[in-house]
Amino acid sequence: MAQAHEARDRLIAAHGWSVDAVEILPVLASGDRIQDRPLAEIGGKALWTKELDAALGEGEIDFAVHSMKDVETIRPDALTIAALLPRADVRDVLIGATSIAAIPQGARLGTSAPRRAAQMRNLRPDIDITGFRGNVATRLAKLQAGEADVTLLASAGLGRLGETGVGRPLDADEWLPAPAQGAIGIECRTDDNPMRAWLAAIDHAPTRAQVIAERALLLALGGNCHSPVAVLTTGSDRLTMRAAIFSPDGAIRIENSAAFDADDTAAPAKLARALLSEAPEAVTAFFTGSPG
Repeated sequence: MAQAHEARDRLIAAHGWSVDAVEILPVLASGDRIQDRPLAEIGGKALWTKELDAALGEGEIDFAVHSMKDVETIRPDALTIAALLPRADVRDVLIGATSIAAIPQGARLGTSAPRRAAQMRNLRPDIDITGFRGNVATRLAKLQAGEADVTLLASAGLGRLGETGVGRPLDADEWLPAPAQGAIGIECRTDDNPMRAWLAAIDHAPTRAQVIAERALLLALGGNCHSPVAVLTTGSDRLTMRAAIFSPDGAIRIENSAAFDADDTAAPAKLARALLSEAPEAVTAFFTGSPG
């Protein structure tokens, strides 16, 4: 809802509309309703988009607001990501310890994200992973109740909810974020030209360049909700991308980087192939891309 309000406010500001020009229609996604199992077991990222896709298709809404890291890499041709808002802080925040090194031996990390679990196991093999899902308030309550010793949340989400003093942001050089983390995307029907034009006014070019490149990397890797993949992209016209893929147990980490022009659509796929070519079967088994 915080993201929807940000999108509305930016549209109003860009076009000089009145406050009531944009109506926010709450839609409860399956990902919100089903919280007792990891997403990878019950339908993956589609659980965040299918209800909104249906509402768009039936004309109940004119555009949908998404956390881009939760949007499937392949989208229906009938829908278009018409705007990407300026990207927020891409970092993860560690809650329950002052640093990764300071986490007590054998502590429990609460997360259901394969990337977070594998990256933590790579750095701290002694740490146990316990399943943790829900919104920010739910996860913080679970941590407070002792269901885990530490957890990780996206800095962007915490910031949008005003929870800026919670935990310690992890340096992106030490801890890579998820593809498209911190980015809000606005999707509409492809054939709705007036809406696409209105949304284009709030599209942020540097964010679009980074997010499109990261989604292209994920597509070429053949990554899904089971795939431990992390990536950090910086720049605008010229991008620098650093990416890593892991075995689920974190024992194997394959990392590589590339610098390329934002309009070089082949570069992310080339980096994906380089990662896969270096990776053993214990890693590539969780990706469907081809290194060839």
